[in-house]
Formats: sequence, structure tokens, C-alpha cells
Amino acid sequence: MRFYENKFPEVDQLVMVQVKQIAEMGAYVKLLEYDNIEGMILLSELSRRRIRSVQKLIRVGRNEVVVVMRVDPEKGYIDLSKRRVSAEEVGKCEEQYEKGKTVDSIVTQVAKKTGLEPEQIYEKVVWPLSKKYGHAHDAFKLAVTEPDTVFENLDLDASLRADLLANIARRMTPKPVKVRSDLELTCYSYEGINGIKSALRAGEAMSTEQVPLKIRLVAPPLYVMTTTSTDKNAVIETMERALEKIGEEIEKYDGTMNVAMRPKAVTETDDDALAKLMADAERANAQVSGDDDSEADDE
Repeated sequence: MRFYENKFPEVDQLVMVQVKQIAEMGAYVKLLEYDNIEGMILLSELSRRRIRSVQKLIRVGRNEVVVVMRVDPEKGYIDLSKRRVSAEEVGKCEEQYEKGKTVDSIVTQVAKKTGLEPEQIYEKVVWPLSKKYGHAHDAFKLAVTEPDTVFENLDLDASLRADLLANIARRMTPKPVKVRSDLELTCYSYEGINGIKSALRAGEAMSTEQVPLKIRLVAPPLYVMTTTSTDKNAVIETMERALEKIGEEIEKYDGTMNVAMRPKAVTETDDDALAKLMADAERANAQVSGDDDSEADDE
């Protein structure tokens, strides 16, 4: 299936291709966003450097970002270049392609459910939304919270609309991300304990309704700050401000802060490691308390 309304790409357009065959003249590829139509990367357009081994530059089955040099719709010729693509352009094209794949996956599922051909859904929904929003992926993302705004001018029956929204919500609703930062606080002044408590309270006070911060003791001097939110960037910004506030507050008491781990998204493995660390610390504290009691009994 082609992702875009035009049957052929335009000259100077970046496209994602998959290498089918390597020949003497260059590499035969299929354009993944244009219904797998064939194109060719000429040997001279593979690299800016002298080519010693084609296999080191390009491999059968691998996806490549290329730029369109020439298009002959009548003969079906599409000449492509890999060497004229910058690293920055590769990233942009890969992002665009991933967006297209997500939209195509949604269209495919809805087509199976409704019995429509995927191209019918592209014509009714995807291509009109692409014209309006720049990319249907951006429109679908907005439709999670504002479906009436996105679909208001589309001629869709209730069943197709409902199936689209159900699939969009399942694929594109942001998933909560857990973010964590580890910090070490020390304060040996007369007000040491109060200083640490004050600094931690100042950090937690930076919480917002969307980003509630929680700080827990692991084992002195290590503390962990955590939260869960669908907006990873907002979380990291809030945590960075909280760390700055904690640092400012602990300095008032002549204490110090060391950020052992800057705010970052963590996995279940990270959580398990933290839970084990806290459990070990708790057992160690319990053993110390037990030993103290025994010594007191002996006396």
C-alpha cells in the first residue's frame, strides 16, 4: 500500500527503500512508502567516497534512506541516490516512515474489521487528513482527545468512525512512563537533619498536578525521586527544577547534594534493582537494631 496520495515520489524527496538486488550498475530497491514500486540506486550514487566494496555500503534486505533524482512515470524509472543524503535527513525520513507505518497499521486493522479495501480508507480518511494536518499521524494523535475536531469534515459512517477511533486510541494513547533520579544528600552542620528534611520538602514542592514528585530514602545518603506521567519531557524538566531547588536549599544549611543519576525513564529491571537495594538496606538496618538490643540486654 502506498502511504501518500501521489503514485510516484517527487524529485528531491526523501524516501525509505528496501534493497532487493545488487547488480553491476547499482542496487535495485523497492519504495516501501509507494506500494513497493521499483527504483534503482546507481553505483555512482552509493557513496561520496571511492567504492571498494558495494556489500559494505549496502546489503540486500536492508532499509535505506535515499533521495529521488529522476522519475519517469510512463516507463516506471525512478533513479535514487544514497550519497546525497545527510545524517540529519536520514533521521527525519526514518521518523516520517515510522509515522506512516503506524498509520498504515491502523488502516489495515480497520480494513479487516470493516471489509473495506485499505485504499478506500486512505482516500476517505488518511489523505484528506494529511493535507489538513501535514501528516495523518499527527491528526490521529489529536483524534485521541479531539475526535470531533479531526473528523468533522470527513464523510464517514458511524461504524467506520467508531472502528477508526477504537484502533487509534489503542495504538496512539500515550503510555505512562516512570522517571527516576537518584541523589545523595549530606549535611553535617548542627541543623543537619532538619536541613535535609527541608531540602527534600522543597524538592517535592515542585510537584505539579501532572507531575507529582515523590522522594524516598534508600540508605543514607542516597535518596530516589520518582514519578509517572505520559509526558516524559515535562517530567524531566520538572525533576531538573526540583533537583536545582533541593541543591539551593541544602546549601543554606552548609550541606551538599550530588546527583548520582540524572532524571531518566526507567524500566522494570531498574525498578527491581532499586527494590532489591532498598530491601537490602532495610535488612541491614534491622540487623543493626537487633544487635544494639542484644548488647543492651547483655549489660
